[in-house]
Amino acid sequence: MTDTRPTPRLRHGRASLAVSFFVQGAVFALLVTRIPALQDRYGVSDGLLPAFLAAVPILAGAGSVGTEHLVKRVRPGLVLRWAQPVVSVALLTAGSGTALWQLALALAVFGLSVGALDASMNMLGVTLQHAYGRSIMLGFHAAYSLGGIGGASLAWAGAHWDVSLPVLYAPLVATLVPVALFASRWYVDRAGEQEKEKDGKQESPEDEPASAAVSMKLLLPLCLVMSFAYIGDSTVSNWSAKYLEDVLHSSEQLATVPYNVYMVTALLGRTFGDLGVRRFGAVAVVRVGTVLAAGGFAVVAAAPGAWVGMLGFTLLGLGLCVLVPQTFAAAGRLFPGASDAAIARLNIFNYVGFLIGSPLVGALGGAWSYRGAMLVPMALVLATLWYARSFAPTPARYGDGHERSRTVDVG
Repeated sequence: MTDTRPTPRLRHGRASLAVSFFVQGAVFALLVTRIPALQDRYGVSDGLLPAFLAAVPILAGAGSVGTEHLVKRVRPGLVLRWAQPVVSVALLTAGSGTALWQLALALAVFGLSVGALDASMNMLGVTLQHAYGRSIMLGFHAAYSLGGIGGASLAWAGAHWDVSLPVLYAPLVATLVPVALFASRWYVDRAGEQEKEKDGKQESPEDEPASAAVSMKLLLPLCLVMSFAYIGDSTVSNWSAKYLEDVLHSSEQLATVPYNVYMVTALLGRTFGDLGVRRFGAVAVVRVGTVLAAGGFAVVAAAPGAWVGMLGFTLLGLGLCVLVPQTFAAAGRLFPGASDAAIARLNIFNYVGFLIGSPLVGALGGAWSYRGAMLVPMALVLATLWYARSFAPTPARYGDGHERSRTVDVG
C-alpha cells in the first residue's frame, strides 16, 4: 500500500464517514444499555426477551446480505445515507410505543437497517483507506467507540434521573439525524475516481476493473476471526458486570465499571492503532492485539479480586479493539475487485459472533463455572494467531512456494 497525498475531497469524505461511525456508536449504545427499560415499558417477560434480542442480529445479518446485492445497483454511500436515519427513527419508535407488536416491528426495522448500515459504512471505510494508501480504518472505529461511550453515558444519566425513553431519545434523534444527513454529502464511494481526480482525469465506472467473484474459501479465515472477536466482545458486554459481582464479589456499583473501562481502552487502542499498522504492519498489530486479548481473558479467569479482574478487562479492550477494523481492511485487500461484496459477507459474521458469545458463556458458566467459561473465548480469540497471515498486504504464499490469486471465481 503506497502513501499518497489525499485530496480535499478525500479528507472531507474521511471526516464525514467518521461522523457516521460516531452517530451509529451512540445510537447502538442507547439501545443496548436501555434494554431493561424497554422490557419494563412493554412488559416483555424474561422468557420472551432473548427471542427479541436474538432477532436483531439475525435480521441484521439478512440486511447485510441484502446490501451485497443492493450495492450492485446503488452506491454504498447512498445506502448509508438513508439507512442511518432509518436506524435512528427505529430507535425512537422502539422507545415510544406501547404495544408489544410496535416493539417487535421497531426492532425488526432496526435490525434490517443496521445490517445495511454496518456493511455500507465499512465498505466506504475500506474504499477511503485504499484511496489514502495507508491505514485509517481503526480511526473510523475509534469514532464508533467514542459515540458508544457518549451514548452509554447519556443512557446512564437517563436511568439515574429516571428520564422516560421518548424524552431521552427524541431530542437525540432530532439532532443526530440531520447531522448524519448533512455529513453524507461528502461520502466517497470509489477510490479509483478520487485518485484519477488528482490527476485531472475522469473515467467512467465501466472503465474500472471488472469485479471478481468472492471465494468463501479464501474469505473464511477472516470470517472466523470476525466471529471470534465478537464472541469476545459480547462476553465483555453481557457478562463483565455479573462476573465482577458474582464471581469476584465486588460491589454492585463497581461491577458497572469494567465495560466502561473496556470501551475507553478500546477507544485509545483504535485512536493510535493506525500508527502501529503504518509502522509495523497489519499482521504484527493483529498478533499483538490477539495476545493482549487472550491475556486479558486469562487474567479475568484467574483474578483473585475485582481490581485484578478490572486489569483483565483493560487488556481485553486494548487487544480486541484492533481485530474488527483490520479484518474489514484485510477483506478489501483480499478481493480488490469485489471488496463491497466481501465486506457485506464478512459483516454477517459480526452478528454470528454476537449471537454465539453471550449464550455460550452463560451455558458454560451455569453448567461448569464462570471462571472456566472465560477460557473458551480466550481460546477462540487465540486462534486468530493461526490466521494472522490473512492480514498481510501481499499475496498469500502456500507450502508449494507459489502465490495464488486472491480474487478467484467460484464456479
